[in-house]
Amino acid sequence: MAVIEQVREGMHVVGPDGKKIGKVAELKMGDPEAVTTEGQTAPETGGLGSLIDDLAETAKLPRHIAERLLRLGYVKVDKSGLLAGDRYVAADELDRVEDDTLWLNVGEHADQ
Repeated sequence: MAVIEQVREGMHVVGPDGKKIGKVAELKMGDPEAVTTEGQTAPETGGLGSLIDDLAETAKLPRHIAERLLRLGYVKVDKSGLLAGDRYVAADELDRVEDDTLWLNVGEHADQ
């Protein structure tokens, strides 16, 4: 079973060093078999908006990173600390789930 399939909202998230990063706020399964994300539309916009553009705008990410996240799947982490914000972690950056903790295989400041 893929790691992302074991993830649940509210889980603690830690880096490879065991340092707490935050909690899982949201997750989206990807489609690794997809060649392109063209034609995927956001249901909340009545089919007019692209999921890629919506994620890029909401998460303030470059479009190519938003496309990668949607293709692979991602976990949105509500980072710990005052004014810490959110972090989007691609499914290939997830190491394992142990009890109620999601371990990442990249550090806190790795590129998205």
